[in-house]
Amino acid sequence: MTAPLHEVNPAGAGRTLPDTQQGMRRRNLARVMHTVSAEGPLSRAAVASRIGLTRAAVSTLVDELIRSGLLEELGPERPGRVGRPGSALAVSAHGPAGIGAEVGVDHLAVCAVDLRGEVRARAVRHAANRGRAAEPVLAELRELVDQVVAEAGREGLWPAGLAVAVPGLVARDARTVVRAPNLDWRDADLGDLLATDVPLTVGNEANFGALAELWLGDDTPPDFLHVSAEIGIGAAVVVDGSLLHGTRGFAGELGHVPVQPEGPACPCGGRGCLEQYAGEEAVLRAAGLEPGEDRVGLLAERAAAGDEDVRRALREAGTALGIALTGAVNLLDPRTVVLGGALAALAPWLLPSLESELDRRTAGPACPVSVSRLGPEGPLLGAAHAVVRAVLDDPASVAERA
Repeated sequence: MTAPLHEVNPAGAGRTLPDTQQGMRRRNLARVMHTVSAEGPLSRAAVASRIGLTRAAVSTLVDELIRSGLLEELGPERPGRVGRPGSALAVSAHGPAGIGAEVGVDHLAVCAVDLRGEVRARAVRHAANRGRAAEPVLAELRELVDQVVAEAGREGLWPAGLAVAVPGLVARDARTVVRAPNLDWRDADLGDLLATDVPLTVGNEANFGALAELWLGDDTPPDFLHVSAEIGIGAAVVVDGSLLHGTRGFAGELGHVPVQPEGPACPCGGRGCLEQYAGEEAVLRAAGLEPGEDRVGLLAERAAAGDEDVRRALREAGTALGIALTGAVNLLDPRTVVLGGALAALAPWLLPSLESELDRRTAGPACPVSVSRLGPEGPLLGAAHAVVRAVLDDPASVAERA
């Protein structure tokens, strides 16, 4: 990357700022940014009314955010309001952007999202990453990151940070992949291997998918269990609007919950794990199909055409998902279960048997199951938006370096 360093750490999004005069200023800058982001365009007077500060105080904060390139003035408000019209404020379409990246078993993807939440640049490369060392895979990812950063730069955007979604266990340092069974990676320090000059956060792809659902989904509640699939199956637990990480950061490994203790061997070292019954490749095997580039598209196409072997394989996968999810639902009592990733496209054939198992096995009332509209885009969008949220949560960290 050739952009200057602007230090924003996505892992710090939502952190508590110190209770000092400087801390109060930073919190108020964040309040202004979040208000304009959520409800804008707004005048200074409208922002002051929303957050309970004086117009003079808000004007000082707004001027600082405009100088930093985080807000912009659109001109006088629309007519019809009482009193002198103010200048409408909006989040800037230029300036800092969140760079999200995803390492998949068979693809790499990168996108740039501006502070308004719009995807401004994107690159995807199909690649067979299973069994490859981390170094060459991340070298290719770095090329895509540089390509997206350059494209975004031509539109007046610079990277506020990079967040990378991976299908594996990530240490609490948010940079080390402890283990990714479907990539065959162990103890890969992406901070060293990517060597980026902007702040880096690495996270589990299911966690980023859940954050995307929380921030971008349709009326997503603050408490839910998010389940997604590719070759493997991941889950993330959101409680009161925050991810449940676990002591070591490994919470959510639903794909390695055994549904048949003496079942087939799994790359994790166990037997009978859920992903051996409901992962994409497992379903293809059960249906008698060969894996191809678009595995989910093939399954959906055959199922829609009435292929009974495919429909049977999907029913059995739904049953296995229902068994594994029952334990999580009984233990955590989420408000809903959200199916994302590949599961979203296959939901019409998975849901009947999945919901039947949940209804039959859940101790309390049946837990509703919904389908994400984000589908396989969730992890990539969640990663990019994590950087954007970090800027909104602490715009002073950008303002001080603009």
